[in-house]
Amino acid sequence: MEANGEQYAANFSSIKEAQKRISLYIHKTPVLSSETLNAMSGRSLFFKCECFQKGGAFKFRGASNAVLSLDEDQAIKGVVTHSSGNHAAALSLAAKLRGIPAYIVIPKNAPKCKVENVVRYGGQVIWSEATMHSRESVASKVLEETGAVLVHPYNDGRIISGQGTISLEFLEQVPLLDTIIVPISGGGLISGVALAAKSIKPAIRILAAEPIGANDAAQSKAAGRIITLLETNTVADGLRAFLGDLTW
Repeated sequence: MEANGEQYAANFSSIKEAQKRISLYIHKTPVLSSETLNAMSGRSLFFKCECFQKGGAFKFRGASNAVLSLDEDQAIKGVVTHSSGNHAAALSLAAKLRGIPAYIVIPKNAPKCKVENVVRYGGQVIWSEATMHSRESVASKVLEETGAVLVHPYNDGRIISGQGTISLEFLEQVPLLDTIIVPISGGGLISGVALAAKSIKPAIRILAAEPIGANDAAQSKAAGRIITLLETNTVADGLRAFLGDLTW
C-alpha cells in the first residue's frame, strides 16, 4: 500500500499474515458494553478490552508478531528494545515464549510496576537516563555487543501489523461499527487499526485520542509535519511518545 508514492511499512496482507502467525499465542479479547455509558453519550459504545490481553496490553500482539517473524539465525541472538512500559513487558514475554533473550533498555524514571513486569517475564533490564537520546544510545550499544535484533516499540512494520489484528477481531465481533477511537502516542496501534479497518470497511471513521498535555499528534496533523514537545503533562505515561516516520 502506498501514500503519496511512498510504500507503507504494513498493509492488509501483512496484518492478515500476522493474525495467522500469532493466533495460537494471543487472547481474542472480549468486547464489553455499558448501558449507562450509552445513555450518557447517546451512542452505542463497544469497548475492545485489550487490558485482558497477555501482558496486560495490546502490545503483545505486535511484539509476538515481531519475535515470531525472526528466522532462527536472528532469533538465537535475541531482541532488544528501549521502552518504559508495556512494549518492554510484551517483548520480554514474547521472547520468553520463543526461548530467546530479550534485552530491555529502561529509563531510570520508569514506573516500578512496569519494570517488575519486565523482570517477571524474563527480560534483562539495562538502565538508561530518561532522555530519548540516552535510551537510543544505550540500545545501540547493546545491539553492537549482542548482535540482537532491534524491535522498536511502534515505528516497525512488524509491530504495526500485529497491532492491526485488533481491527480484524473487532469488526468480526461488532460488524456495524462506524467509528473506532484509538489512543495515539507513537502511532503503532492506530496505524495498524486504521490500515485493517479501512481495508475491511472503507467508510469507517478512525479517531485518534490523546491527552491535551501530550497533544503532539494533533499538533503534527495541523502542521503537516512531525511535532515533538519539550515536555508533556499527563499521568498517562504510555502516551508520552512521539510519532515515528513510519507511523506518521
